[in-house]
This record gives sequence, C-alpha cells and structure tokens, in this order.
Amino acid sequence: MAKESVSYPSRLGPAERSAAVKALKEVELDVLVVGGGIVGTGSALDAVTRGLNVGLVEARDWASGTSSRSSKLVHGGIRYLEQLDFRLVREALIERGLLLQRIAPHLVKPVRFLYPLKRRFIERAYVGAGMLLYDIFSYSGGRPPGVPRHRHLSKRQVQKAIPSLADGALVGGITYYDAQVDDARYVANLVRTAAHYGAHVASRVRVEGFIKVGERVVGVNAHDLHTGERFEIRAKQVVNATGVWTDDTQAMVGERGQFKVRASKGVHLVVPRDRFQSRMGLLLRTEKSVLFVIPWGRHWLIGTTDTDWNLDKAHPAATAADIDYLLEHVNSVLSVPLTREDVEGVYAGLRPLLAGESDQTSKLSREHLVAHSVPGLVVIAGGKWTTYRVMAKDAIDAAVDALDGKIPASTTQEISLVGAEGYQAAWNKRARIAARNGLHPARIEHLLNRYGTLAEELLELIHKQPQLAEPLPGADDYLAAEVVYAASHEGALHLDDVLARRTRISIEAWDRGVSAAPVAAKLMAGVLGWDAAREEREVTFYVERVAAERASQEQPDDASADRIRLEAPDVVGADGA
Repeated sequence: MAKESVSYPSRLGPAERSAAVKALKEVELDVLVVGGGIVGTGSALDAVTRGLNVGLVEARDWASGTSSRSSKLVHGGIRYLEQLDFRLVREALIERGLLLQRIAPHLVKPVRFLYPLKRRFIERAYVGAGMLLYDIFSYSGGRPPGVPRHRHLSKRQVQKAIPSLADGALVGGITYYDAQVDDARYVANLVRTAAHYGAHVASRVRVEGFIKVGERVVGVNAHDLHTGERFEIRAKQVVNATGVWTDDTQAMVGERGQFKVRASKGVHLVVPRDRFQSRMGLLLRTEKSVLFVIPWGRHWLIGTTDTDWNLDKAHPAATAADIDYLLEHVNSVLSVPLTREDVEGVYAGLRPLLAGESDQTSKLSREHLVAHSVPGLVVIAGGKWTTYRVMAKDAIDAAVDALDGKIPASTTQEISLVGAEGYQAAWNKRARIAARNGLHPARIEHLLNRYGTLAEELLELIHKQPQLAEPLPGADDYLAAEVVYAASHEGALHLDDVLARRTRISIEAWDRGVSAAPVAAKLMAGVLGWDAAREEREVTFYVERVAAERASQEQPDDASADRIRLEAPDVVGADGA
C-alpha cells in the first residue's frame, strides 16, 4: 500500500465535500463510479485501494435506495440451496465470514434463527441435510465461519426458547446462525473508508448524461443538487452501479443495455421486542419464498414480501395488503397475534434482479453480471447485499482491463472499514470507557456497535458540549451527538439523511421521528450553517414525508399507495437547486 494512500481524512463534512467536487471538476479520473449504494461504494473502495484515481457520485444520499431498505442480513441464503444455486450460497457464506471477522466486526454481528419443523422425520432429515451443507460451505473459504454450527431442537426445547409460539405451530426445529447489519450505516462507513484511501466522493451529485468521443464514454455531465452547479467529470472508465436504476442510466448512453434489471418490492414491518418472547429469530416458509423475523435491538423486523414493482423507484410504497400479508404469515405461528396497532414502523425497498423468463420476481436470479456495454462504460447489475465486495471486484476488474499499465489486483479482502481496527479491544474496555465519560455502559455499547473505534470522536464532541449526551425526543436509543456527527463527519446534508439512514429513527420510533425532527434540525443547522427558514423547511419536508408514508400504507394497491406517497415533496433540490 502506498504511503500517501493512508494520509486522507475519513471525515465527510461540508469542507470535504467541496474539496471532492473541486477535484471531480479538475482532474481526469482513472475510474468514476456512479451510484452510492453498497455496490457503488464498494467499487470505489476496490478501485482506490488498487492505487487508482477514483471518483464516486450519488444523486441522492448514500444508501438512499435499495441499500438502506434490505432485510439487514448478511447471509448465504438458505432458500438458494433448494434452488441448487450452491455457488452463490458458498460465495455469500465466505463473504459473511470476512465481514464478521475482518472487514467490519463492529457492524456485522451473528444472529440466531429457528427453522420450525411442521412434519416429523422426513422434514427434519431434509432440512437438516441442507443446514449441514450450509455449515460445510461456510468453512470452505479457508477460515472458520465466525458463527456456531446448526443444532436440532425438540418441540420442548423450542417452546422453552420461544414461549410465544402457538402450541400446534411445530413439532420441533433446527437452529442456525447468520449475521445482521445496519445496512445504511455500513454504506456510510464504506464511503468514509473509500475517502480515507483517497477517493473523491460526493452525494447529491446527479449524472444527467454521458460524454462520448465517437463511441467511447469519456465522462459524465453532472448536476450538483446542493449548489445548483452543472459541470463535467472526465474519466478513463465509468462504472454504472445504479441498481434498480440501471436501465434508466443505460438509456442515457443511447445504447441498448446487454441485460435488463427488474425491481422487486420487499416490505418489512418493525414491531417492539416485547410483543412476543423469543431468544432467537425465525425463518418461516411461505407459499412464494421465506419470511424472516429478525431481532433488531429493542425491536423485531418482519419481512419480506416479493412482488414486481414498476412505479416510482425512489420512493417504493408499502400497501395495506403488504402489511396484512406479513402479519398473517407471522401470526400463523404466534399464540397471541400481532395487529396493525403493534406496528411501529414500515419500510419498502427494491431488489435489483436480473430479468429472466420467469414471471415471478422470487424466481429471478440473484446472480450478478458485469459488462462493457460500450467502450469506457462498465455496468454491474444484479447480485445480493452480502456479496457486494465480489461484485465490486468484478466491476473494477472489467474497468482495469481497459486501462493502460499494470494495475494491482483487488485487496479489499484485507481492508477493514474505518472504525474496525481496535474494535475488540475497545469493546473489552467498554466499562472503563463508560466510567471515564460519565455514561452508562449500555450507551458505550451502542456507540461501539455503530461507530467502532470512531466512537471516540463522538465522545470528544460530548466532552466539549455535555448537552450532546442527551437522547433525542421520542428516540431514546440515539444521542444528540450522533446528529451533529452525521452532519460533520458522515456526509449528511438533509434532515431525512439523519433520521432515515445515519440513525433508524424513521422506522424505530412510534411517531417515526416527528418529535425528534425539530431538535435534530437545530443540531444540524449549527454544523451546516442553516438559517431559521432552512431549519423549518427541512422539518416540514420530513413531516410531510412521514404523513405521506403513513397514508400510503392504508391504500389497497401499489398504484394508490404510489400516488399518495408522491404527494410529499422530494428532499432532493430542497436547497433551491
């Protein structure tokens, strides 16, 4: 690794954004990545750690699309075993081990699931064989998997572990482990890691066209939505990593893409942890796919649906039918049913699936493909969150093939995200850190599991301004310091960025962040220089977004929900751009 590659700050504040935009305008890049989701940010890190001059732009906020609305699982995909997609499962399980143990141990954590058995003997043998294969694949990467092996449980053992299960719901079960992650927080750390190694990164920069010389793409026409400025970015290779927007982005080139991407809508519910008792999550079979009940701090995540979506991609909307579907399936195994009144939050996301001949999105491929659709432009599409690093490597390999000179191979299997180095030592010292800073140990654990060793930077903020140790209204899990830090260090430019992605208040709070919004806006104003009118506008945008989401979730179908959701103005362009 070149010495200069470690000299860049990982801070992403207003000054750093301005410097990045300036560099994007002035320097011809080796690689420009378009798209700030998990694959785009992973591609930027892959390219910059090979020693290339790299830029990364995102039209909205980091992870504002699919990458903040997943099931928040890092997993091999049990259901793909049944589809005999062994290569995908093995690849994902190897990546799971890397993320858990080396790349991001502060963000990726083991989680235990129960697979309930409803038929004796044959089902236990069949599912058990699949679980054994899952364990074997997890060891095939040359290192331990980082999670325990599966175990068989009797009906009595299951009832002891999950008292809230209905008496006749199962005859026994098999437990196994996967991992979970706050997907949006992971992407924010991934962006900061790319910046730390020298990538020029800027959100709220929308690509509005490609620059071509003959048939070759040599750059893009960019629009800075934060300032209103339009400019060109020149690059030897452009990587299109725009997920469900891939077809739209490809259309700008004036060429037909080599493959099509279909959007599949997945809806998740958030309910309080005390609504039913269980020491582990659940994996339930449905008529179409599987449904997860996932432990999530003081909450459960329940999802997901899997339906075709052809409407607005930026704001997919959940319907009353989606919510009822999820409640119906989880209630099939609970002794006390959940109702709509138990639902704290709802979120909908879109999976980018490679279009095939199947009419059902649940049957479409989760494999990824890379293509040089035209000279100078690499397209990466498909895949799943867990294998983002492999997708990024493949995309940059394709870009590097077209560059002059000998470019090093990918090194990201050895690159830890910012905050990961020293995390275990900090975790072991958490009681002493809490005593030194006058905070409850649970607060320190919360910060370490969200920021890793970068938690020291938040504690420094609190040391300078003790009032930042106060929790936000209606969102006791989050401190005021986290809002300030999101704006000063994590690239948050709007209130929605903080309440929906840097924190998960928008899905975890009963009021979905409405009471926290004015306080958070005032904290952001101190960092970003907002006046009173701008503060009020940000709060209004957020409150209207929440109202539109709530109303859309009362609608019977996608078209109605989409229409209602789009009645709220989009925060993009709120600067007057």
